[in-house]
Amino acid sequence: MIDNSLALMSANYTPKNISLDNSTDVRLKEQTDKFEAFFIKKVLDISLKNDNTLFEKDAGDKIYNSMYNDAMSNSLTGKFGFSEMLFNFLKEGR
Repeated sequence: MIDNSLALMSANYTPKNISLDNSTDVRLKEQTDKFEAFFIKKVLDISLKNDNTLFEKDAGDKIYNSMYNDAMSNSLTGKFGFSEMLFNFLKEGR
């Protein structure tokens, strides 16, 4: 099992305060956050793939790993700056 608690605690990126002027901005921010979570989950799925295990694999392994990657991606959303960068880019394009 990989312990990522130290990485989560030491993430020192602080997103800038984004001004959400109207409901369109709020919805756009929600979608950019979801995209960042999706992107992080895909990275985790690839990087934490473990085909050579010590024990036999069972049906629950895939479910547990998927749930773990979901939880990690949701907790890391907003820490990398992808959401903020995408939000600002899409907001300027309107």
